[in-house]
Amino acid sequence: MTSPELRKPSLLIVDDDPLIIDTLAFFLGREFEIATAGSRADCIALLRSRNAAQQLALVDLGLPPLPHQPDEGFALISDLLAHSPSIKIIVLSGQNDEANARHARALGATEFVAKPADPELLRQTLHRILAYQSAELAAVPEAAEDPCGLLGNSISMQKLRAQIKQYGDSPFPVLIEGESGSGKEIVASCCLHRLTSRRDKPYFALNCAAISPNLVEPTLFGYAKGAFTGAVQAKSGYFEDAEDGTLFLDEIGELPIELQPKLLRVLENGEFQRVGETQQRVSRARVIAATNRDLRKEVREGRFRADLYHRLSVFTINVPPLREMDDDKVLLLRHYRAIYAGQARQLPFDLTDEALARWQAYGFPGNVRELRNIVIRLATKYPGRAVGLAALEDELDTGAETLQAPWLPPQGVDELSAIALRQLQQRGQFDLDDTLRRWEQGYIQAALKLTHGNVSQAARLLGVNRTTLYNRMEALTRDLGAAN
Repeated sequence: MTSPELRKPSLLIVDDDPLIIDTLAFFLGREFEIATAGSRADCIALLRSRNAAQQLALVDLGLPPLPHQPDEGFALISDLLAHSPSIKIIVLSGQNDEANARHARALGATEFVAKPADPELLRQTLHRILAYQSAELAAVPEAAEDPCGLLGNSISMQKLRAQIKQYGDSPFPVLIEGESGSGKEIVASCCLHRLTSRRDKPYFALNCAAISPNLVEPTLFGYAKGAFTGAVQAKSGYFEDAEDGTLFLDEIGELPIELQPKLLRVLENGEFQRVGETQQRVSRARVIAATNRDLRKEVREGRFRADLYHRLSVFTINVPPLREMDDDKVLLLRHYRAIYAGQARQLPFDLTDEALARWQAYGFPGNVRELRNIVIRLATKYPGRAVGLAALEDELDTGAETLQAPWLPPQGVDELSAIALRQLQQRGQFDLDDTLRRWEQGYIQAALKLTHGNVSQAARLLGVNRTTLYNRMEALTRDLGAAN
């Protein structure tokens, strides 16, 4: 009996230039299992049609509909990481713009390569990143004193561990909240399943953002033969397959509103039906959900059911952002630096005192994922060398960092009141609405500038949904135009 052939690592290539796709696929196809897409929409459709997650991705920033603009490429980075948090993304760009490179890295890209890209250089980069990925996986069991590999001694991490210990073996749902890249999936799979009495039971995970909305229901609940086109035989869903184990619903805020009552019913009494059946079935699976959205705000704006939110959040765990973890940033730096230096059999890099102070002060808008990717790049570029402030700054996304920090007025309330008093005394007529509109316009323009015109990302930065931002932009254009 012959052993099965080792499967090649999977590589997704996304570029709107067919010649580039064909060239890279031909050159890299000998060592990688290639999948291709010509646009963000095509890429998302491809990902949703496949069960297995991609290991690597080459993504062109300048995807259609706007040639040479990074908006779709930036958005696709977030899409890919939502679909598969462990995917390693190499960004390609015809414009060697350092600001774009920094922002792509902060969003979660591992590397930035300027076009035209040498295929051999790409091949070496891909294999290097794969090796780093293997080193990470090998190091997980001994990642920290914590059995789940949760590094850190900050107050935020101590609180997280205490919550996990308190809620771990409870049969009730848990809602995990936290920013992208903060490690919510690790908390779910390891801390709330592997370290509990359910450890020997099945564990199933569904990313609600990574699957077509019309497939969510049959995936969760199963379906009867003939229930829809292509249902050639009956199939169980995750609620059945999980039995009395754990079902993890990632990106729960993306769950279609029409399916939310069905999920609520399972949570309340365990009952569900396969698509196309009338037979009642019962699930004993424990549900853990995760989100990087503010579900309370989603409830207020009618996109998420209040009763479902309250049922999911019987217990709530907040995974802290890295900017709140104080000296843990240095602990994580040393941890990943040792992993990658050992993997490459090279001496680790070091940070000068000035660079180390900057590291501690940096907000890491991309959280642990961004920190890890920065360490990968520094380990590659400066093995055994001291990294100074200038070299470190090249790896940081200072624009995104600024928006992550809590907003403070340029002056205190008393100073602002004094300024307002002078303006009111000096101006015969003062229009508060006009003043507030201009402040609003300034913040919207700043957000659009920082996100390179991407309205969806700008809306997230401003804490509103995309529709609200569009409406405010139209209203400002109308009102300020009328005022002028």
